[in-house]
Amino acid sequence: LWSMDSIFRWQKVSDLLIAAAYFSIPLEILYFVAGLRHLLPFRWVLVQFGAFIVLCGLTHLLTAFTYEPHPFMVVLLLTTAKFLTALVSFLTAITLLTLIPQLLRVKVRESLLWLKARELDREVVLMKRQEEASWHVRMLTHEIRKSLDRHTVLYTTLIELSRVLGLTNCAVWMPAAGEMCLTHELRRDGGGEDGVVGVDDADVVEVRGSDGVKLLGPDSVLAAASGGKEEGTGAVAAIRMPMLKVSDFKGGTPEVIQTSYAVLVLVPPAGKSWGRHEMEIVEVVAGQVAVALSHATLLEESRAMRDRLAEQNRELLQARRDALMANEARQAFQGVMSQGMRRPIHSILGLVSMVQEEALAPEQRLVVDTMARTATVVSTLVNDVMEMSADSRERFPLETRPFHLHAMIRDAACVARCLCDFRGFGFAVHVENALPDLVVGDERRIFHVLLHMVGNLIGRTEPGHVTLRVRAADDDVLDDRLGQRWDPWWPSYSTGYSSVKFVIGVKRQQNGDAGSPLSRRPSGKGIDLRLSFSMCRKLVQVVLLPGSLHCI
Repeated sequence: LWSMDSIFRWQKVSDLLIAAAYFSIPLEILYFVAGLRHLLPFRWVLVQFGAFIVLCGLTHLLTAFTYEPHPFMVVLLLTTAKFLTALVSFLTAITLLTLIPQLLRVKVRESLLWLKARELDREVVLMKRQEEASWHVRMLTHEIRKSLDRHTVLYTTLIELSRVLGLTNCAVWMPAAGEMCLTHELRRDGGGEDGVVGVDDADVVEVRGSDGVKLLGPDSVLAAASGGKEEGTGAVAAIRMPMLKVSDFKGGTPEVIQTSYAVLVLVPPAGKSWGRHEMEIVEVVAGQVAVALSHATLLEESRAMRDRLAEQNRELLQARRDALMANEARQAFQGVMSQGMRRPIHSILGLVSMVQEEALAPEQRLVVDTMARTATVVSTLVNDVMEMSADSRERFPLETRPFHLHAMIRDAACVARCLCDFRGFGFAVHVENALPDLVVGDERRIFHVLLHMVGNLIGRTEPGHVTLRVRAADDDVLDDRLGQRWDPWWPSYSTGYSSVKFVIGVKRQQNGDAGSPLSRRPSGKGIDLRLSFSMCRKLVQVVLLPGSLHCI
């Protein structure tokens, strides 16, 4: 059983197992150390240990091949592996000599960590107390903010503070007209039946002037009025509560006003002392109450604003309905105008244009041309009314183009004569021979203005003889007999200008004096002449150009 061959075989197997174990140990060390960052100072030592173990495994692996006939290369590799193993093991031993003092200091660090743990325990206890206080504050804040009514907020504050802190009584004092009035109290059976303390009281002044909680003395009037003098009560505490007023905004910035403070008085039972965390609870709750009161005030104002906005919305809806009705009426008006006036006028224009193509006598031609021009003016007026009603415009565009001034005056005189004959007036027209014929302007507008002036004049004066005079003038500034000032238009491309005056006068039959548009009938019918003269001044100013006369 224990022959040389079997012994060599067992040694070979053992060397292979030892090599496999040595090769697996560094992998396990690397896997274990990979997540331990606090071992960074000892990583070089671990590398040396790993190299030592790997070289040992390599030595055993090469030794396993020496139990049988082997080449010289195996012996050389085995020798090299053993030499490297010896070198790494020696370096590892030297490194361990430097680590031993550090390992001895672990005990000292353990004691330091034990002291640190005790300090951490004390801090944990303090943090638990703070967490408990913050929990009470959150609970109180939650209860306070459940309601947005000011009185409910104050009564909830008194009830919850007395429950959490175990108080005998709580009271809220509000400023009013130089006094502090007791407005809210948990129970009213103290000595302050009147519930009024002066603002100039020493304790009131001190509490309202400080930010934190103030303990009141045994002779305090404020404490006595809040029930602090009863049997079984302890040291009374008080704190101010700012009455925030930020509802008056001007341009996004709250108005700067003097801050008003209420006073919260806390009456504990006998033998109770005020701790730091209890005072912190009271301070935080006082601030939260101030914020809740401001929110309640803002809510009341927002509700009032909402009611006003709702009323305005109803008014806007009514205005919208009115606008829709007006739009429907305007559309109906446009339909009536289109059906009742535009189509008949277009029919008349078509009929007159057909008559104009026939061979007519001069008098007939004059009447037909006048009818065509008058129908064109009426069609333009209807179109203006339609466009103004559709676009809500108060102005109309001018269509400037060349036309013959003499022909337009002749047609206007024909229509004016008909109007004068119908009203019992005589009529005459005088046109200056030097008046140019070719002009540029809105022929229909000027024709309408002339007829409008004649119609208003004969409608507002006594019967007489109407005279229409048309003449050209080259003065810089023209003044007519009515005292109107005519400022001619001077364009940048012209070195001269010219103006055309349309003068309409009435000679009354009674005394033969030359009349004017100022002698009117007592009735108030017709349109104000100022509009007509203003339109005339805009439309009949002309400028003389080489070879033509422009009328604006």
